[in-house]
Amino acid sequence: MAKQQQPKTSGQRPNQKPNNIRTMQPARGGNQSRNLRQEKSPPAQKNGQPPVKKMYARRFYDYSLLFLIIFLTLFGLVMIYSSSSYSAQLKYGDTGYFMKRQGYIALGGVFIMLVISKINYHFFAKFAVLAYILSYVLMLMVMFTPLGIEANGKKRWLKLGPVQFQPTEMVKIALILLLAVVITEMGVQINKMKALYWIAALTLPIAGLVTKNNLSSGIIILGIAFVMSFVASKLRWPFVACTAAVGVIAAFAGPIATVLEKIGLMQPYQLMRIHVWLNPEAYRQDGGYQVLQGLYAIGSGGLMGKGLGESIQKLGFVPEAQNDMVFSIICEELGIFGAVGIILLFLFMIYRFMLIASNAPDLFGAMLVVGVMGHIAIQVILNIAVVTNTIPNTGITLPFISYGGTSVVFLMMEMGMVLSVSNQIKLQK
Repeated sequence: MAKQQQPKTSGQRPNQKPNNIRTMQPARGGNQSRNLRQEKSPPAQKNGQPPVKKMYARRFYDYSLLFLIIFLTLFGLVMIYSSSSYSAQLKYGDTGYFMKRQGYIALGGVFIMLVISKINYHFFAKFAVLAYILSYVLMLMVMFTPLGIEANGKKRWLKLGPVQFQPTEMVKIALILLLAVVITEMGVQINKMKALYWIAALTLPIAGLVTKNNLSSGIIILGIAFVMSFVASKLRWPFVACTAAVGVIAAFAGPIATVLEKIGLMQPYQLMRIHVWLNPEAYRQDGGYQVLQGLYAIGSGGLMGKGLGESIQKLGFVPEAQNDMVFSIICEELGIFGAVGIILLFLFMIYRFMLIASNAPDLFGAMLVVGVMGHIAIQVILNIAVVTNTIPNTGITLPFISYGGTSVVFLMMEMGMVLSVSNQIKLQK
């Protein structure tokens, strides 16, 4: 609209503000869905002064991711109750024992997540080195002090007063923080092999400590570093070479595992899992029992499943069904339809991570989200692969769904950091 200067009236003093300025409201329709609100410029003032334009920018907050996290957590509570009610009644006299414990911890975890999501994520960079050093200290305490708790033949827990947790979960979040800081500081130097050697030097020692008693977490830690480096660097041949090496190791897993066990780099129970994976029927009364029962549960579910709560394998056939093998109970009760639905929900979560990372205000925020994305994606893939006997049984949980207090708390902390990055994104018209 062309602006025309109106003549001054004789009754108006110089510099007097006109009292007939109108503020136009935003047009209705498709523009109402935009998060950025803008007050349109008013018409030309009669005294010839230029119009005043005011813009109000609002920060983005990924409510889709938040609701998805809450939904998966609630669904996990339902499946924990369904898969553990029988064993909980026998052991503790309360069918909801495991569900209640997980529910209390999940509620606290959601609160922690919401608090972290409102903190500027740059604040966490100050504690990256401290968290990395502390993760070493905690892992050494588990291995060499009486504070380390052994369960099922594996020393993975640390008891500090009334609190008992797995330090391996802290290692994951500490490594994500540290590598995000290091990659940001490197800048374009990340495209050189020297930078990748430096990242490997930071990752391999702590991954080796974790792998000593927890092979699955060691694999996840290496996977996190791999994903973050792959996304940040323009180099491709080192990652192709590493992928090919993993393929060769998988093809000759039996002989390689035997050699590693003889030289002390692999525990005897880890070697047994390799043998069970290659031939579970030969160990049906020993290590292969859980794997076979899980496969029976998946096969008996069919397309639509037996119905929620109607699983047969959870009645003492699948050991600790609420933990690593909860996906097999999902397949039995909800069928292929329910299993595919859960996989699609995790794919949607990965999509939200990618969206936040690509719009992050800076490289540090993007790397934080990429690290968390790598953690979730690798853990979901490994859990489903274990349940279907695609890879050896490594005792890995399904994020947000399997029973495990330590896993839930640290996962919620990671989700809080991702939401914090999303909260710093400013939308522009």
